[in-house]
Amino acid sequence: MVQLKSAITCPACGYRSVETMPTDACQYFYRCKSCGLEMQPKKGDCCVFCSYGDVPCPPIQDQRGCCNADSRYGGESAD
Repeated sequence: MVQLKSAITCPACGYRSVETMPTDACQYFYRCKSCGLEMQPKKGDCCVFCSYGDVPCPPIQDQRGCCNADSRYGGESAD
């Protein structure tokens, strides 16, 4: 069964927030509710939930694959 909630942890301040993941799109950006850091997926990950969440996004859970992370950054690192 696909889980739709994931706790995102901010890499800057450690704040955790439980969020509902979209089922039909990748979420590329997420702003920390505590410190305001705008998070982006780590290189090789398709979305912020795969990079910073405790549960990967629904397409990955379903083994459907997800968006191509490298194509949206022109092949450069998002780090």
